[in-house]
Amino acid sequence: MSEKTIKGPVPGPRAPLGPPPARVAAGPDDGDDITGGMETAYWAVHDGASAKAGVREILAQLPRIVRQVGALAWRADRRGTVVVAVLQLASAAMNAFGLVASVAVLHTLFSSGPTPDKVRAALPELALVVVLLSLRAALETAVAVAESRLTPKIRTALEVEFYRLVAHVRLEAVDDARWHDDIHRANDRGLYFARQIVGQIVALAAALLDLIGMAGVLAVLHPLLILMLPLSVLPVGAAAVRAARERFHSYMRWNALQRRVRTFSWILLDQDSAAEIRSNTTQGALLDEHRRLTERIATEDTRLGVRAAWIHLVGRTAGGIGTGITYAALCAMLIGGWIPLAVGAGAVLAIQSSHRSLTTVVNMAHMVYEHALWVGDLLAVEARCRGLLPRTGGAQAPETVEEIRLDGVRFTYPDQDTPALDGVSLTLRAGETVAFVGVNGSGKSTCSKLIAGLYDPTAGTVSWNGTDARGLDPVSLQRQVAMVLQDPVHYPFTALANITVSRGSITDADPRAAHAAATASGADTVIAHLPGTWRALLSKRFAGGQELSAGQWAKVAVARGLLQAGARPPARRADRQHGPQGGARRLPGRTPRRPPPRADHRPHLPPSRLRGPVRPDLRLRRGEDHRVRHPPGTDGETG
Repeated sequence: MSEKTIKGPVPGPRAPLGPPPARVAAGPDDGDDITGGMETAYWAVHDGASAKAGVREILAQLPRIVRQVGALAWRADRRGTVVVAVLQLASAAMNAFGLVASVAVLHTLFSSGPTPDKVRAALPELALVVVLLSLRAALETAVAVAESRLTPKIRTALEVEFYRLVAHVRLEAVDDARWHDDIHRANDRGLYFARQIVGQIVALAAALLDLIGMAGVLAVLHPLLILMLPLSVLPVGAAAVRAARERFHSYMRWNALQRRVRTFSWILLDQDSAAEIRSNTTQGALLDEHRRLTERIATEDTRLGVRAAWIHLVGRTAGGIGTGITYAALCAMLIGGWIPLAVGAGAVLAIQSSHRSLTTVVNMAHMVYEHALWVGDLLAVEARCRGLLPRTGGAQAPETVEEIRLDGVRFTYPDQDTPALDGVSLTLRAGETVAFVGVNGSGKSTCSKLIAGLYDPTAGTVSWNGTDARGLDPVSLQRQVAMVLQDPVHYPFTALANITVSRGSITDADPRAAHAAATASGADTVIAHLPGTWRALLSKRFAGGQELSAGQWAKVAVARGLLQAGARPPARRADRQHGPQGGARRLPGRTPRRPPPRADHRPHLPPSRLRGPVRPDLRLRRGEDHRVRHPPGTDGETG
């Protein structure tokens, strides 16, 4: 028996811990702001951005945002994009023509003569107004229908491309902690607002076109009236900007307050925590803290509501003053005989419509600006993914693997200074059973993933049959490896799909191969007791779905690996305890063979994260037990 003892530095004595204080806050010191100690969540990094941006910044970014979203729409559905744009322009035109026709009606009604005669004379113009307004309503409906067809196509195209890229990036990118924030932000917010922003831009365009149309109508009615439009709408616009910013700020503040109380309140709803909470009678302490925070949040909500009411009042007052000045100017023009009464009435209608359009423009501009930041994050993540895709091409991995060799391999994870593997050399030969043994963090899993082609070494080489793995096609190489992890994936599909997924399908199966793999792993007894057997859904999210134990999931995962590897029989059934020579089961069409010993090689990976060469390829005879004696106080873990 070969034994090795790994020696390492012994940590020095620690200073004794003193008694705690008699009273301490359960969380961060609240102070005046109970959200002061909160980190910004990945899904809240852009909340309130429009409230912080200036009007010039928002207006400057709008053309770029419209071009960006327009490009997405164009790629998703060119015809649909053109239809939405044309219909929106036509709708705005109908609105302007309707106002001009209304002025004509008023001109006829305000002319001299008997009232019945004036009404009869105005009937054609009234009919034209009705037709124009009906056309506008029809066009607005057509815009809504076209938008409802275009928007899902944009979302679908973005979502399909996003998941395709994320699913294929190199594994070392997924190991980056910042990567998870980026992709979840893109998934949770980017995809959601990509759908919302299309309708918002359509609404923004509609309001802008209406505003331009009203300005054109005023210019046609009388050139001086166009000068009154800014006098009327600018105070309204300023009030709308202020109200929009306050609304976004209030939302951001409320969101932060809710995050603060939910940092622990979820425990009261959590199934896994329920037993311990009741056993320790913790409910009172948690509810007292919840009540304390919610009372402070209620006070904050009241303050925000009162402030919003005052801002709304100031805005309405400013808008009223601007409108009053405009109407006074109109009256002066009417008294002076510069414009007829019908034109003055048309100007009032145009100005009122402009107020509504400008308020919509301000609100939509703020929303589009902020939501475009989330969409920009999504597009940035997709661009980053394209740079992290594995290499393509290369020779196909060998069908029969005689030897896998690691020579001076070093591997460092992204944003890490210390290599996880450093100078590792070992040889794996066909027919051997090899176990990596070492303490937590010694690099066992990393080494296994390098062998499986999931990582490329930072330095050194991993070769298959003498060919550097970096010259092989990654997909063909990974198909040659069946990997069963300690915590396997629980696919929310049928029992059959959880096995056949290793062959790239969740619907189609080779019945003999799937049954052989399940029988060899012991998953056959698990599936046989499920309602519906192979068709049983393995997720409680579905009605009638089943939940497996950890051991049962392990058997399913082993069956998955065996199916990928060709359903070769294992040394032992997973549900039995056998000696090293027993327990093999015969598969149909296969000759039972003597199972291999537990491990031919058990290279020990020391706590120093494999710095320095490790050479387990020392011509060890198969069947020898090369155990490793771990240093006192370490936890030897077999990978």
